[in-house]
Amino acid sequence: MKALDEMPGHARVWLYQASQFLTHEQQDLLHKELADFIVQWTSHGARLDAAFGVYYDRLVVIAADEQAAQASGCGIDKSVHIMQELSASMGVDFFQRTVVLFKAGEEWSEAPIHEFWAKRKAGLINETTQVLDTTVKNLDQLRTALVVPFGESWHAEMWGR
Repeated sequence: MKALDEMPGHARVWLYQASQFLTHEQQDLLHKELADFIVQWTSHGARLDAAFGVYYDRLVVIAADEQAAQASGCGIDKSVHIMQELSASMGVDFFQRTVVLFKAGEEWSEAPIHEFWAKRKAGLINETTQVLDTTVKNLDQLRTALVVPFGESWHAEMWGR
């Protein structure tokens, strides 16, 4: 099995944001279960060249090199199902879409999106506040634009600058 850093930059990524910061034990379980999944992951019978990783104790990334085989609907469904199973067995929601992760000083913090925007309005979040941009589509973007200043994130566009 490849490590995520061995995958090509064009590899497609799927990000699953956990509802809490993951403990070492939870990450060990994730690594075991996802390693087992990745080595047998297929789409329409074709084995996918894939890898995974955990970032900032909060973000699970699954990547597939679609130049080798396309991750079609059924293949993507399999990855969603393993994450749903892990959510249920670990008691962690990996489908968290309403919380923004941002850096407050040296530590990562979180806020529901409405509170994040209230912090922005109050001036507690500025153009240089680092945020996780979970809209990245491939490993090149993940490697260069996962953590970006607020002013360069999709949040700034939503805010209306």
